[in-house]
Amino acid sequence: RWSLALSPRLERSGTILKRAYKSYVRALPLIGALEVACGIVMTLVPGRPKDVANFFLLLLVLAVLFFHQLVGDPLKRYAHALVFGILLTCRLLIARKPEDRSSEKKPLPGNAEEQPTLYEKAPQGKVKVS
Repeated sequence: RWSLALSPRLERSGTILKRAYKSYVRALPLIGALEVACGIVMTLVPGRPKDVANFFLLLLVLAVLFFHQLVGDPLKRYAHALVFGILLTCRLLIARKPEDRSSEKKPLPGNAEEQPTLYEKAPQGKVKVS
């Protein structure tokens, strides 16, 4: 409490933040628990569950952004959620990219033996530069 009492301005903003936090907790009590659970899955579990947890976190962030808009909060109050949503979207797109590449992988035309080389051996032991 002593850190908030350093100045009246900090104390006033601290009480405003406490009031806002209490209203959010009453409205959406499970958001924090779901975020922590998805974060643990994304950290500890490899493979498909990580992508599913990423998707659920992205849905949660979208819901949080919606509720911030519904309450009428200014952008500075929910900018962190917006940035986190962008990061989750990028992570999900990057995680999906290798699967797309492996399904579209086409064999190279010809094989390595047919590819011309820079130096070819000419008859009589001389090197022919092509």
